[in-house]
Amino acid sequence: MLNSKSFLAAILAVCLVQISFGQQKRALTHEDYDGWESLSSTRITTDGKWVGFEVEAQEGDGRLELMPYKDPTKRLVIPRANGYVFSPSDKFAIGKIVPQADSVRILKLKKTKKDDMPKDSLFVYNFQTGELSKLAEVKSFAVPEDDGDWYAVHFEKMKPAKKEESDSTAKAEKPKKTEGSKLSVRNIGTDKAYDIDRVKAFGFSADGQYLQYTLAEEDTLDNAGLYLLDLNTGETTTLSEGMTSYSRIKFSPQAKFLSFLATNDSAKAEKTYYQLFLADLATKQVDEIVNRSSTGILDRSRVSPDESLTFSEDETLLFFGVADEYKEFAYEKDTTILDDERVSLDIWGWQDDQIQPMQLRRKSQEEKRAYLAVYDLSSKKITQLADRQIKEVSLPNEVKHNYALATDTDPYFRSYSWDIQIGRDIYLINIRTGERTLIKKEAGGYPSLSPEGNYVSWYESKDSSWVAYDIVEKKLIGLSSGIPVPLYDELHDSPSLPGSYGSGGWLEGDEALLIYDRYDIWKVDPKNPASPVNLTKGAGRSNHMVFRRQDIDREERSISPDNDLILTAFDEQTKDSGFYTGDFSGKNSPQKIILTPHAYYGLTKAEDSDEVLIRRSTYEENPDLYLTDLSMKNLKKVSNLNPQQAGVNWGSVELIEYLANDGTPLQGLLYKPENFDPARKYPMMVYFYERNSDNIHRYRAPAPSASTINIPFFVSNDYVVLVPDIKYELGLPGPSAYDCIIPAVQEVLSMGFVDRDNMAIQGQSWGGYQVAYLITQTDMFKAAGAGAPVVNMTSAYGGIRWGTGMSRMFQYEQTQSRIGGTLWDKPLYYLENSPLFYMDRVSTPVLIMHNDEDGAVPWYQGIEMFMALKRLNQPAWLLQYNGEDHNLRQRKNRKDLSIRLSQFFDHYLKGAPAPLWMTEGLPAVEKGRTLKYELSDN
Repeated sequence: MLNSKSFLAAILAVCLVQISFGQQKRALTHEDYDGWESLSSTRITTDGKWVGFEVEAQEGDGRLELMPYKDPTKRLVIPRANGYVFSPSDKFAIGKIVPQADSVRILKLKKTKKDDMPKDSLFVYNFQTGELSKLAEVKSFAVPEDDGDWYAVHFEKMKPAKKEESDSTAKAEKPKKTEGSKLSVRNIGTDKAYDIDRVKAFGFSADGQYLQYTLAEEDTLDNAGLYLLDLNTGETTTLSEGMTSYSRIKFSPQAKFLSFLATNDSAKAEKTYYQLFLADLATKQVDEIVNRSSTGILDRSRVSPDESLTFSEDETLLFFGVADEYKEFAYEKDTTILDDERVSLDIWGWQDDQIQPMQLRRKSQEEKRAYLAVYDLSSKKITQLADRQIKEVSLPNEVKHNYALATDTDPYFRSYSWDIQIGRDIYLINIRTGERTLIKKEAGGYPSLSPEGNYVSWYESKDSSWVAYDIVEKKLIGLSSGIPVPLYDELHDSPSLPGSYGSGGWLEGDEALLIYDRYDIWKVDPKNPASPVNLTKGAGRSNHMVFRRQDIDREERSISPDNDLILTAFDEQTKDSGFYTGDFSGKNSPQKIILTPHAYYGLTKAEDSDEVLIRRSTYEENPDLYLTDLSMKNLKKVSNLNPQQAGVNWGSVELIEYLANDGTPLQGLLYKPENFDPARKYPMMVYFYERNSDNIHRYRAPAPSASTINIPFFVSNDYVVLVPDIKYELGLPGPSAYDCIIPAVQEVLSMGFVDRDNMAIQGQSWGGYQVAYLITQTDMFKAAGAGAPVVNMTSAYGGIRWGTGMSRMFQYEQTQSRIGGTLWDKPLYYLENSPLFYMDRVSTPVLIMHNDEDGAVPWYQGIEMFMALKRLNQPAWLLQYNGEDHNLRQRKNRKDLSIRLSQFFDHYLKGAPAPLWMTEGLPAVEKGRTLKYELSDN
């Protein structure tokens, strides 16, 4: 037996081994970002036999992995492959292979011309033979949508051959100029193949019977054309030749017809007029059916090249667009005016429906506006569905009935700058006759047609109800009149009308609409709305479990009650999630399939079998791909992303509960390092934005920051990170933040492991505003980071959101800023919630980021904050990334911000040396020459 000394020595040795083992795990660095992987494009063949997914690195080369569902170990890994698809016949996979990222970077450093850069390749993998073939210099590829074993490959243009030295005096033949290139069409199951030169564009019919293609002009000769290849016989038919441009080429659903637009006008013509053509593929007869002079189209209009062509499912109707005729303006055409004499001017008129910035943002959209029209293939009649009064007409995804919907917001749009919940007039339009029926004036919702075209339904925000319009009976129905619980967002806390929880779709035959409340699902028969059926038997509300219908049929238009009712489930209290089975009759309570402390998403079922793909994650568990079936009894993990995480001090997250200052129970997320020691005192970062606790099982990848702290990076570097939920009182956004955030901080402080002298806060946009407000109310934080903060609500109120061209008034009166009135109605609320007027109270060092092309928050807000602190001699730095938006878009800038955030907070919370950009600044004469990351000696 061991004596006491030996026992203590043994224990000490074990502890030292454990400490040594623990120290082997390193902290994340900024160099880790590029190689961190993510999963995308998860697919399963319709027969469920093959699975594929792409793995993308944040920067660098990715890969594609293909495997048999029943034996994932026999996988094929194709480096740098992406954009793949499975053939409709399930016989092969096809996709591109992009050049090596490192090679491309080296060539860019050498200023290599675009034409000399490496081009994409193509792979085709035959599931039946296991053969992998590759083709070089590929521009694009395609397969039929629904059926067939064909694929088409469009190659890059061939480079002119280099001239060879020759004694011959014969003049070398000049290569012909064309925008076209070789198209190769292949059948995976046979030896059939077709090669076509000078192809400009191409496309398959959905059933794989035909291929249409256009030839580009050659040496400016008028020899472009549109052609049809019968893939079964190999016969090629010339549908049209001699036009200068062909576009919007569209097969009808069963490939009975082909429609297209064409023009004779030159590409340089100031006015380009298109004609609409229809080809009967049985007879190969091609007719021009619509032009600018056709009877029935809108006056002073022309066929629009900017609107897609759409056939009805029965192939009797063809929908197209017409646009306003070109206008000529004398001033614009006046050739006696020099360019530097022309006036550039925006006139803001009080009577305009849209303010000038919004008009300018939407200018391109308006220039391409098309008014929907329809051509009846039987009667050859054109019916205009949209016009200059009723502009917005929408068709169902599959046109099977006689109606379309139109909405008109023009009568109410003038107030849109301050009232974004404007009404809309809803019209029902008879597709065959063009007859319009106004079914609701100034509705407060977004209407949609039921699959069979019997009803129009929407959520009416003005009275928080669901309504429907019976098209046959021509009457409005209150769908939710019999539902005894609220259907509006019960957590809504802004001065606007609350939204709904949505709906789950219509049952077959338009027999019922599934409507969601906060927790449960209601089946409502529009013919008997007073007797709704709670499909989840109230189990959601009684258990605080959110149930929603899981769509497992990618082709579903309406819900068959004969199929399984699969429900997603989310526990609001524990944050567990999973799946249940339900009952369309409502007789049985939901039955649990799986419910675990994970986030589940991306459930995909094979179309013709029971095989299922699903992804799941926690903060610690990467969202990898699993194979299973709808029973979820066995989940087989088939991807293994980021194995390097095992060697990193990662961390964990837990749910905390606390009371706001008014006694409201709230939740928050607390992230701790993996080697957490409750006896230590940790520095703590506090990040916040509205409510985040539902995201406890979200995997957060290490990534350079677009605006906010990267939580895994700080946790890995021995910070505790707190993310509290916030609920708001109207008119008091600043005090509400204080009343929720400070109690959360105090709750964590009471746990004993946070160094109360080394805490910081950081937020972006709305979070940045709250950071700015909090440091005027408390000095408990040693440092603060405020990204794009609004600090002066009085000046920001009249500003513009340049990203949309909208006035910012709506934000304060109705949405996130939550003041609930105009500046002149509630001036004290604007003043008291504006941190700028209390900057003299700030004693916290602040790092501000606000960029000069911010399209959401006026850039001058960050400047106002910085200048106030500078005037008050308070430590503050303003990072202004040139040409950047609200959140950083360019990866180089994101990496830079990540470094500066960590340096700033490490200095104040860990006592690390300050970098030179903080101590010396970055003078304008040194801009672009140095980054000043180096740490100072002081």
